Amino acid sequence: MEQGSIERDIHVDASPEVVFEVISRPEHMREWWPDDARFEPLAGAPGELVWRNDETGETTTVAFAVVEVDPPKRFSFRWCYPEPDRSGPSLLVTFELVPTGAGTRIRMTETGFREMGWEVALLEQQYQDHVSGWDHYIPALGTYVARLVSTP
Repeated sequence: MEQGSIERDIHVDASPEVVFEVISRPEHMREWWPDDARFEPLAGAPGELVWRNDETGETTTVAFAVVEVDPPKRFSFRWCYPEPDRSGPSLLVTFELVPTGAGTRIRMTETGFREMGWEVALLEQQYQDHVSGWDHYIPALGTYVARLVSTP
């Protein structure tokens, strides 16, 4: 099985400017992905993503660092650092926005799985967890954008 990268494409009926805000601002990101996001959308800015488990009440906090902010074309960040100080290998997520008529094609790419240094079984599990996650969250992104642009 190839665990090199994950790619997802979705088309939304919103301008790249609107979509860029949705993927790069914490107040929007927490509406479709993590339960909380804390970061400044500036290249090099550190941050955190937080998920809450409603069943156990536990939270998972993941270190996050903004890599590139190029409105309204590209937003990228690194996450899943093995160390809290954001050192060591990490996964790179890039959102590329391409205008298509009145809408936008969003391409999300996540790379760096093999570079994480995980044992094969953990690599396969992490990769599948991320595949499943993006299969859920990319449609949630599309739903949120649709709701946002339909609100007067």
